[in-house]
Amino acid sequence: MTAGALEYIAAESVDEVLAALADGDTSVLAGGQSLILDLSGPDSPPRRIVDINRVAGLDTLVETGGMLRVGPLVRHRAFESDTVGGPLGELLRIVVCHIGHPPIRARGTMLGSFAYAHPAAEWPVVAITLGAQLVLTGPRGRRTVPAQEFFTGPFSTARRPEELLIEACLPVLPPGTGVGYAEDRRTSIYPQAAAMTAVTTAGGVVSAAALGLVNAGPCPVRARAAESVLVGSVLSDAVITAAAEAAAEADAVFPSAPDDRRARRAVKVLVRRALSQAREGLATACG
Repeated sequence: MTAGALEYIAAESVDEVLAALADGDTSVLAGGQSLILDLSGPDSPPRRIVDINRVAGLDTLVETGGMLRVGPLVRHRAFESDTVGGPLGELLRIVVCHIGHPPIRARGTMLGSFAYAHPAAEWPVVAITLGAQLVLTGPRGRRTVPAQEFFTGPFSTARRPEELLIEACLPVLPPGTGVGYAEDRRTSIYPQAAAMTAVTTAGGVVSAAALGLVNAGPCPVRARAAESVLVGSVLSDAVITAAAEAAAEADAVFPSAPDDRRARRAVKVLVRRALSQAREGLATACG
């Protein structure tokens, strides 16, 4: 970009943010980790940004009514500590350690990750797998969109250009839930593939299961076929293997390509690792 081509607005209220977004061609600056890439990229960088960092009340991180409410200025690093308790807090602590590196986690935000919708990002798969609700505000008021409907494709969401993603509501996981996350990362800051899970047991039998896949489709994938294998079963090696097989063969969506089988093998390995991690957590809690 040439000097002076970027218009910068430092908003101090949500109303000011929405006024700036009203033109439908303004980008939001929270952590800026993804926005900086867009500014330096060759493909139509934004010419106008609104900075929301001075807006009070957007750093909410509170559990209420069975939901963890997360505001748009909550940084990744907020999930590194035990601020969020229970199995959900444990899951978020596991996942956040895989996001970028410390400087990125110090500035980047969970909701910024949702809005950017990178197909290999960690937070979107958490939102889809847990059934999060994403709250948007705009000139027509607030609306709530299920995470499954919010992510519409790579770098594409249901957010309208004039709207601000103002809150994410993640369901609190019940006691007796084991969690796991595994990814295959090489040189990129994003994983090649990943799997996450939250498995709830009662009397040693799986009563509820949530399993998600990264880079196994155009958006994060909720692995329903694998979940059906888990529910009603004891989390044995055989069941874990069967669930991994279902995730790779029935849930993952890959185009017909020479590396299709390699990608499915990666899914199987990562699902087994995530489920084994969840089982280990359950055994530790019971012990």
